[in-house]
Amino acid sequence: MTGIVLVSHSLPLAQAALDLARGLVPGLEVPVELAAGLEGGELGTDAVAVAEAVARADDGGGVLVLADLGSGVLSALTALELLDPELAPRVRLSPAPLVEGLVGAYAAAGTGRSLEQVAQEAETAVEAKRQQVLGG
Repeated sequence: MTGIVLVSHSLPLAQAALDLARGLVPGLEVPVELAAGLEGGELGTDAVAVAEAVARADDGGGVLVLADLGSGVLSALTALELLDPELAPRVRLSPAPLVEGLVGAYAAAGTGRSLEQVAQEAETAVEAKRQQVLGG
């Protein structure tokens, strides 16, 4: 199954996003790991923690990484360089927004979709919001 890693500057934010996804798409068991905040509850991201979360989330089906803001993306990119060379090809960093992307990815992963399909779902999830806001 495709796993998901949430990279956020804030552990409470990442946990709330995950709780939302689980609540909106109930009944699925998706491997999701949080790499959020720093030790002691400080805001920030840690590339080593991201790499460790990716390794935990992978069961061979690949891992989609979603990040919240600029330095979260930088930590995720650095983490990709730290991964075992056998794992790295099965990991994809998504440009999707954290919440919308997570909900779409969670539903897709939970229904057995491939890493590429899960990534695509995450990346297009914001389109429904765009259509709603802009009216078509």
